[in-house]
Amino acid sequence: MTPQDRRARADQEALDFHRYPAPGKVEVNATKPMATQRDLSLAYSPGVAAPVRAIADDPSTAYDYTSKGNLVGVISNGTAILGLGNLGALASKPVMEGKAILFKRFADLDAFDIEVDTEDADALIAVVRHIGATFGGVNLEDISSPDCFRIEAELQDLLDVPVFHDDQHGTAIICSAGLLNACEVTGRRIEDVKLVLCGAGAAGLGSITLMKALGVRAENTTLVDVDGVVYCGRTTGMDQWKAVHATNTPHRTLAEALVDADVFIGVSAKGVLTKDMVASMAANPIIFAMANPDPEITPEEVLEVRQDAIMATGRSDYPNQVNNILGFPYIFRGALDVQARSINHEMKVAAARALAMLAREDVPDEVALAYQGRQLRFGRDYIIPSPFDPRLIWYVPPFIAEAAMATGVARRPIADMDAYRASLRRRLDPSAGFLQAITASVQAAPMRRVVFIEGEEPSVIRAAYAFAAEGLGIPILLGREDVIRRNTLDLGLEGAAQTLETVNARLSGRNGAYAEFLYQRLQRRGYLRRDVERLINTDRQSFAAVMVALGDADALVTGVTRNFDQCLNDVSRAITPAPGGRLMGLSVMLVRGRTVFVADTSICELPTAEDLVAIAREAASAVRRLGHEPRVAFLSSSSFGHPHGEQPLRVRRAVELMDEQSVDFQYEGEMPPDVALDASLWANYPFQRLTEPANLLIMPAIHSATISTKLVQALGGATVVGPILFGLSKPVQICRLGDSVTAILTMATLAAFQARHP
Repeated sequence: MTPQDRRARADQEALDFHRYPAPGKVEVNATKPMATQRDLSLAYSPGVAAPVRAIADDPSTAYDYTSKGNLVGVISNGTAILGLGNLGALASKPVMEGKAILFKRFADLDAFDIEVDTEDADALIAVVRHIGATFGGVNLEDISSPDCFRIEAELQDLLDVPVFHDDQHGTAIICSAGLLNACEVTGRRIEDVKLVLCGAGAAGLGSITLMKALGVRAENTTLVDVDGVVYCGRTTGMDQWKAVHATNTPHRTLAEALVDADVFIGVSAKGVLTKDMVASMAANPIIFAMANPDPEITPEEVLEVRQDAIMATGRSDYPNQVNNILGFPYIFRGALDVQARSINHEMKVAAARALAMLAREDVPDEVALAYQGRQLRFGRDYIIPSPFDPRLIWYVPPFIAEAAMATGVARRPIADMDAYRASLRRRLDPSAGFLQAITASVQAAPMRRVVFIEGEEPSVIRAAYAFAAEGLGIPILLGREDVIRRNTLDLGLEGAAQTLETVNARLSGRNGAYAEFLYQRLQRRGYLRRDVERLINTDRQSFAAVMVALGDADALVTGVTRNFDQCLNDVSRAITPAPGGRLMGLSVMLVRGRTVFVADTSICELPTAEDLVAIAREAASAVRRLGHEPRVAFLSSSSFGHPHGEQPLRVRRAVELMDEQSVDFQYEGEMPPDVALDASLWANYPFQRLTEPANLLIMPAIHSATISTKLVQALGGATVVGPILFGLSKPVQICRLGDSVTAILTMATLAAFQARHP
């Protein structure tokens, strides 16, 4: 596949992602019930008149009665969209929607995207000025330089809420944090470094300004743009914002400025920095090459001439990624939580210092997962925190809030910072990191061979291609080579047609060995040798199961074209239950910041009390392997014996049996789901033993389990993964009939995860 073909394929996947199942990436949900006439009368007329009058009398109460205090306006005119240039306001909408969901994902802030169709700076300022009262803060985005500087400055003067141009300050804050730590690692004082910054746009000028505030001396800095060094007296390509950073220097080119320089900061273009320039820098050079998508110079190129350099880029496939996601969500979180009037210089410095300090802390396991399992320690390859570090939400905003309070821009100071940090921890969305942690764990392990049984299906081919492309393992497509190749070419995946491994069960050289293995398993279960040979030659499920059982592959995924029970029966001929294990299905519901596991959702039709105990123990073990501490609730229609009836007896007996056993996890029951999941209902049951709401629900029967998970998924607002199959001696995952490419990829990833964590 040519680079153009790969780009076209990636573009089509991105277009499909944005279009289906509903256009765009954002929607509005009500935070109050809207079910009854009373609800409507309180939400709108006549009840809404009360907060209207209160806000009219005291505008500050808008923070109490509306969403203003948790709402950010993401605003652009599309004059500088990513690296694409001036494509207009409407074309910027996908980016602004994306920024809005990043605010929600990382800082639990709501955001409205607003695209203003004008290139006139005064007109844009007027629009935002008149709608600014809607928001607790304004994030300006993708506005071209130099207009962006004036627009931000004037709006901050006109509005009584924070105005923050992320292109200007986001990169500045993250790379300044990295610079502080790079200086620490190399034993430098920031006041002494000789720094060259290449790129005089919004990010470059924002960066050099903040670095000076952190201690870099003006006389030790050199700014370079497309016309060369910005020096005192230069007239070409100058404006008032560049002129502030002009220096008295004889240098006129980037190459001249970099001789004996300690630091290169690049926010310019691919290839600007050469190996000869790097070779001319001082010992232990600090090189931040942040042009996207391709840096000014690659780490590999630097390594060819310097073994002592510290590198950072804007890319996730190299260490030390300078990613704006580390900044803006947490800066706005802290600013809005104290109802700040602005995001001032001191708050930006506080953000940079907070990020630098976090990178020096001990790195928890979940951060190592985000870095594909590498054990990270503060040093040359880890001077900037990971964007997936779960500590960011509670670590950084308090620094911002304290700086706002110290400088007098906070309207509502926080009295108890420890309580504030605790509240921020509760905002963390545990479901957001669930699949990320699983994926990162798989990527960090040796490549596992996973058989995709329905290898001729287009959706399966696409999932297998993504599985390989994302470094999750080695996919094996089972099917006829000519059909797989034709379908692969029809999908536009020419490269995949050349590289994806295919196996034709009918033509495999392993059929004899596979048939002998399966015959030994089935000869006392009514199968003749010819029956087994027929299964191996014609039934891909049986072939793949033996393939995994004998170690020719590590795991398999199936179910796209056959129902669950048939798939399980077929693979069970060759793959037995694990010794002492319990075969069961575990579904994962990711909903409203909560991860809830449900068992058994696929195997046991009407479990006895003993079955329920076995399911609970197996499920608790599985939940631990998936990175969570289980808190088990045995669900029933009754609450601890009320109302009485025969149906809850099995569940009640299961709890009694649990009481007789030694287990190392919390459990309780029998109880309905509302009591299990809502701690506010526990006052009536002071004897109950859970310390937090349950996260593992043991269902009384398969019909209640499947109905509940499918109902939640069908109603929307939740992601349901699974059922994940546990209890077999080899990793097997069964998709739902007709599953999407994403769902197939998820199940294959889970199979590979089980191969690593049996």
